[in-house]
Amino acid sequence: MSKAIPDITHLQFLVLEALGEGDRLGRDLRALLYEHGVRSSGPAFYQMMSRLEDAGLADGAYDQKVIAGQHVKERRYRITKSGARAAADTRNFYLNRAAARRAVKRGSHA
Repeated sequence: MSKAIPDITHLQFLVLEALGEGDRLGRDLRALLYEHGVRSSGPAFYQMMSRLEDAGLADGAYDQKVIAGQHVKERRYRITKSGARAAADTRNFYLNRAAARRAVKRGSHA
């Protein structure tokens, strides 16, 4: 069990958790973040995703579709083994912190 603070941000954790459930389109990940109150721009989102790719935590590829006669490229992402490990380590860090806080509260006589 590592006591080190996780290397990923809360937004990256949310994205990696979603990718742990399966591949996702960039627009679907942006919608997920929006549901959680994140109102970042498209460029800011794709910069974050690029950082996840550069760190080896996610892989992205373009899907090309034809919609109403127009060729559209959409970015699809998947989690890597390193990304799954980073998400699990982060989840465990916060679960352990919460358990430690509960143990301290049970031990106090306030």
